[in-house]
Amino acid sequence: MEHPGLPSVIVVVLGLLGNFVEGLTPRVSFPIGAPGRSLSHFNSSDVRNTTTLLLSDDGDTLYIGARDFILSLNVSQKDITVIGKLDWSPSEKDMYDCSMKGKKKADCHNFVRVLQFLNSTHMYACGTFAFSPRCTYIKSEPFSLVTSPTGKPEEGRGRCPYDPYQRNSAISVDGELYTGTVADYMGNRPVISRHLGEGSHVDLKLDDTVGWLEDPTFISSSFVPSEEKIYFFFSEVGREYDFVEKFTVSRIAQVCTSDIGGQRTLQKRWTTFTKAQLLCKSDNEIPYNVLQDIVTLPPPDGTSVDDTLFFGIFGSQWSVNTGKSVVCAFRLGDIKDVFRGHYKVLNRDTGRWSPRPQERPANPGECGLHNASDNILRFVKENFLAEESVRPVERRLTLVSPDQRYALMAAQRVTASNHKLYTVLFLLTETGYLHKAVLLDDGDAHIVEEIQVFEQPQPIKSVLLSVSKGEVFVGSSEGVVKVPVSNCSYYGSCSECVLARDPYCAWDHTHKVCAAIDGIQDVAGQDVEGGNVQRECVSAIMPRSRPGPAKGNAAKLLLVSLGKVVRLQCPEVSRLARSRWEGLDLYLDPNVYQTQDDNSLNFLSTAATQGQYSCISTENNFQQTLAVYQVKLESHPTQQTTPTSEAPTKALASTTRGNLRGRPTFPPAPTSATVRQVSANFTRRVAPSAGSEETGVTEADSPGGEALPVEQGKTYLKELVVVSMLLAACVTFLITIGLYNARQRFRNKTVPQDVSQERDAEQEPLRDDQSPCGNGKRSDPTAPNGQANGVACNGTPKASNGHLPNTPT
Repeated sequence: MEHPGLPSVIVVVLGLLGNFVEGLTPRVSFPIGAPGRSLSHFNSSDVRNTTTLLLSDDGDTLYIGARDFILSLNVSQKDITVIGKLDWSPSEKDMYDCSMKGKKKADCHNFVRVLQFLNSTHMYACGTFAFSPRCTYIKSEPFSLVTSPTGKPEEGRGRCPYDPYQRNSAISVDGELYTGTVADYMGNRPVISRHLGEGSHVDLKLDDTVGWLEDPTFISSSFVPSEEKIYFFFSEVGREYDFVEKFTVSRIAQVCTSDIGGQRTLQKRWTTFTKAQLLCKSDNEIPYNVLQDIVTLPPPDGTSVDDTLFFGIFGSQWSVNTGKSVVCAFRLGDIKDVFRGHYKVLNRDTGRWSPRPQERPANPGECGLHNASDNILRFVKENFLAEESVRPVERRLTLVSPDQRYALMAAQRVTASNHKLYTVLFLLTETGYLHKAVLLDDGDAHIVEEIQVFEQPQPIKSVLLSVSKGEVFVGSSEGVVKVPVSNCSYYGSCSECVLARDPYCAWDHTHKVCAAIDGIQDVAGQDVEGGNVQRECVSAIMPRSRPGPAKGNAAKLLLVSLGKVVRLQCPEVSRLARSRWEGLDLYLDPNVYQTQDDNSLNFLSTAATQGQYSCISTENNFQQTLAVYQVKLESHPTQQTTPTSEAPTKALASTTRGNLRGRPTFPPAPTSATVRQVSANFTRRVAPSAGSEETGVTEADSPGGEALPVEQGKTYLKELVVVSMLLAACVTFLITIGLYNARQRFRNKTVPQDVSQERDAEQEPLRDDQSPCGNGKRSDPTAPNGQANGVACNGTPKASNGHLPNTPT
């Protein structure tokens, strides 16, 4: 029994009991504008929403269906250039009528949603055209719009959606157009139709009977010539699960291209329409039931057409799987088996589905039923839902991404150096990143790289792969980006080329470069499955050219002051590598040495922490040294370096911990300061600037000349403040005593006094009751006006009138 048929509580429990899947980490990441990954951009100020992409057979011309425009681009060169541009925008009256219907003006433009080749000379396009769909013919040479024979705009209802936000699918076969869309303004009449039929191939559509389609979201369509069938992929409400309200299921439907409808029953209606559920799930897990995108991968040469694979991106409506994206692969042979099986029957009175136990008079979905009797056609009219579901290949998920939501994809088979075929998926995230993933034999997936294709996160409109040119085209609101499928020249050594595990690339032992596999004539070093460097490179392991020094290179000498926090930077060459620090002459005690999230090593400079440090990277059992430093104390540890504006001091993250075996410890967050950097030939001062890439190499040893990432900072700040305050207090006290003594000596020289009386005053302290001023000074009863010992009550010397002695008044 399928999990979608279980009560919702049991479904959630099963989801929680499912296997935990770790996130897939891209080995290398290229932000927008990164020098290691070249992209070609096309954008124009008046071109928006490049929804539809169409590539010529030779791969040199890309046709774009955008908002109000259809463009022809030359993509044969590195730079994308415009060949032709057709204005197909609504008139002012069309825009006004659309606004009067209550629609936003921004949605009343003409969004081109169908763009297909009809033959070698003409194309066919349909657009929303201000919520009044229209279609037109386009001549390839010269690139121009063609007026219909009647001279009137061609009706687009049933061929293109009214609303630009509604998804649709369209495919052209032998000059006829097969579409899946909605056929009314309100979006309540979904249809799968054939148009532009000639002769006996009349236009067909689904019967209006309830149950053929239930609020579908059309995703894609594919033509299999050997089967003479069109397969439609969509999501809809699964009415067969009537106890779960609006339970979404993913579907595959089929129609025969030879179908011409019934003679009496199902006239001008499909007689070969059937559908089945695509069940993307693994054992003991709830299904991923919302289809996002699906692509067709033809079978390898010399194999059966049944080996055709359909790769789909699925999401989930269940909260337990919110945010996850998975990829499932379905085999054409399994799909055919399901459609040859039993079908459910719909009770028109109750609206419920049930298995049909009796013998069936015909096999629904079989081509040629248009010639069948009315009795058989009535049977296939009510039996169009397959009882079994289509299971994924090997009954498991092909790829699971718990932290990325994928929107669109493309797929290709690539022949590796060992003549083995590998499937490569190009997955577009909702935030504008392209992930290149290769599927391995053990069922896992390896993401070779991720590439940011757009600056601002935005919905991806379309993606198209050119196998002949080896390029991926991505369309969005900003324009179109052309991305080469491989980036072999980025890997500068045999070890990096093999560790990339890119089926497009291998190490050319003759020319000592990492090159495309199809261009290597001699033995190629490549291991997609395991990335075994020791076996593939042997003696060809060369020093790294990017971004750090190889093992055996001379250590970088760092002179640091005593008591400073030192930060040694380790360059990141792969997100899948594990880095560690080693010291040749000392044990890296975790209480003394701290490793940060960016793999930098922080410690306090002391006599015990001098020595050599190496950053070691390990990936797929291959070990390489990325950076080597020799740390020594300066001969004058008290000498301080001058900070610059480019190296602001950062606050320490925590207080200093106690000493370990007499060695001081340090807080985890170091301070940035200017350090003196010494190499074999020069000495200079360097201040690491904020935002610069720190690679751990000196300018003399690295192509880029980056500054050595060593950071220092003051410690024992509290102790220094206390000592400074005590010292300042002592100095202030001594200065005060000196000034007081100088003042007394000055008074002795300038004020006439009775020496014996002054001595008696110094030897005998005054009592409070003897002072007429109330300030504790001894008073002279003979002094007039309350004067005491020659001093007035206001503190002015006697007979001075407020002036200095011996000066005129």
